[in-house]
Amino acid sequence: MWIEPSEPLENELSELPSLFSQGPKPAVVSGVEKGSIGDDLGFEPGDQLLSINGIRPRDLIDYRLLIVEEELSLQIIDNQGKVHLLNIEKDLDDDLGVQFTEALFDGLKQCNNHCPFCFIDQQPPGHRKTLYLKDDDYRLSFLYGSYLTLTNLKDSDWQRIKDQRLSPLFVSVHSTNPRLRTKLLANPKAVLLKDQIKWFDMNNLQMHTQVVVCPGLNDGDALDQTIRELASYGFSDWPAVLSVAVVPVGLTRFRPSEDELHPVDSSCARQVVSQIEKLQQVFQSKIGSRFVWLSDEWYLIAGLPLPSRASYEDFPQQENGVGSIRAFLKAMDEATMNLPKHLEKPRTCSWVVGRLVENVFQPVCQRINAISGIKLHLYGLPSPYWGQDQVVTGLLTGQDLLEGLQGLDLGDELLLPSIMLKEGEQVFLDDMTLQALGKKLDVPIKIVHGAADIVASIIGHSLEIH
Repeated sequence: MWIEPSEPLENELSELPSLFSQGPKPAVVSGVEKGSIGDDLGFEPGDQLLSINGIRPRDLIDYRLLIVEEELSLQIIDNQGKVHLLNIEKDLDDDLGVQFTEALFDGLKQCNNHCPFCFIDQQPPGHRKTLYLKDDDYRLSFLYGSYLTLTNLKDSDWQRIKDQRLSPLFVSVHSTNPRLRTKLLANPKAVLLKDQIKWFDMNNLQMHTQVVVCPGLNDGDALDQTIRELASYGFSDWPAVLSVAVVPVGLTRFRPSEDELHPVDSSCARQVVSQIEKLQQVFQSKIGSRFVWLSDEWYLIAGLPLPSRASYEDFPQQENGVGSIRAFLKAMDEATMNLPKHLEKPRTCSWVVGRLVENVFQPVCQRINAISGIKLHLYGLPSPYWGQDQVVTGLLTGQDLLEGLQGLDLGDELLLPSIMLKEGEQVFLDDMTLQALGKKLDVPIKIVHGAADIVASIIGHSLEIH
């Protein structure tokens, strides 16, 4: 790699305020990989990337496309506010090893729908602003698999999706019936969905889709119609629709009392499970794939066993809760394959999950408690905060933990799954900090990430996982 030494461009400093107001903001560096090109260039956290070869990246997608070139001219602002121009030569496709504080440099495209089941609208006021941001951004969908509705896209957005091949995207459908989808999204632009799917098909672009089932609205025949119409775009060699995830509506005690929404009960869950499994058999015979999958909550609410791991095929929607428990249980099987028979130093600890998944993890807990010297308490908690008795782990708040764990034997250490916390910060959904919770419970707390980390934390040392 060749680097041309740079000099501060003092004469450009006066132009920066007007520059920032006219387009994307600079990309702020959050970290630099040791030994990377960025490290050799002297990038540090807090530095700001202005442009690459004279082009100001709008987001992480632009950045990744721009840095593949062999010759780069980088304009940056260092921590002292000085502007530099760095000219480098590198191998084609070499990454710079630089991370940024945000994926979007020109701001988030927010939702313009008014879905009555929107979880963000079912929160109490007064918490951090990020909890109330309604993400409906196609770029985050491409980068991270978040869902969007396609109702807020401009012509330039559609053109960019086509030109940069931003595929697959993850689309919230809810219904293919134009009138019903318009009602569910409370947005007249929702009626355009079928034309939009056809556009994806004509341009050889793809999407994964989801349907949030609201009992009495888009279930039953409406759900059947939606899935079959989506499947009609899944039969070709290059299908426009790759999969459908069916998710139960989530309702909290903060929603408006006058809405017409009803929670999913065990009877409803059993009906939906039966309906979807019959459709899976049809699609399996026609296209060699089940195509549509149910999120794990359906089986737990219905009191039915989870499907086998093989039935989820390549887990196309695991991040949407489709097969995530089955995948976790497999990881737990691997992590507990070579457990010690006893511990020389006895250890007691507690592991907290949402009440909805408590029974599923009991066999794992029993397996670990078979080790002499280990005592593991598995606590499945409800969420008084949200007004839900059967709740998934990721929705437990600090207040739920504080109320649910008072007076219980927490042992030497409390293990909390990382999905309870805001990514990158030690704060729960209700803005309680991890430090505040630990102080009130008077117990050491460890945040655990995945099956191997949980098992290693329980037995007190790392495991060799094959």
